[in-house]
Amino acid sequence: MLKEFERETGVPVVINTSFNVAEMPIADHPRDAVACFATTPMDLLVLGPFILLRRDLSGD
Repeated sequence: MLKEFERETGVPVVINTSFNVAEMPIADHPRDAVACFATTPMDLLVLGPFILLRRDLSGD
């Protein structure tokens, strides 16, 4: 499976993880992913062709 995935995508790894916050369902829609990003200390979210990057607004 990994060889086929790499052949198709050029990416040689697959990460098996859930994308959610404790006691919340797994994100299965872009709005869920953005909500999770907005409410966690996550630094970066790649969503299709879009990249959301959390900016440090503290001025440091």
